Amino acid sequence: MEKIIGYTQGTFDLFHIGHLNVLENARAHCDSLIVGVNSDELVKEYKNKDVIVAVEERARILSALKCVDKVIITNSLDKTKYHKELKFDKIFVGDDWAQDERWLQTKKEMADLGAELVFLPYTPTTSSTILREKLSDIMPF
Repeated sequence: MEKIIGYTQGTFDLFHIGHLNVLENARAHCDSLIVGVNSDELVKEYKNKDVIVAVEERARILSALKCVDKVIITNSLDKTKYHKELKFDKIFVGDDWAQDERWLQTKKEMADLGAELVFLPYTPTTSSTILREKLSDIMPF
């Protein structure tokens, strides 16, 4: 039986339980999980905000998790690019993106490449944005 390779990509700034839930859930759907960590420059480009934790530190945190088999630093949101490099079978994202046009397009692109996009349960109680807002109340960035 062939190993199922999974892939997910994100910023993972201010690592929290929502990140862990997605990663553990993703790993339950594959034999090997590769995690792409968005570079500081990429986050600035598409979110128009600075990260709190530098990419090297975010990558190191993710590498220490038993549910993560490999970590790469990413400079693009183009999932087809990473599919060509990594040959993953499944790609994972939170189900809060299930109706997003970009992700619906990505689902089609992945299907054309033979990979399945899997929407995983999102943890609505915690996010980096929520943590950032709470922290800014006591310590402006």
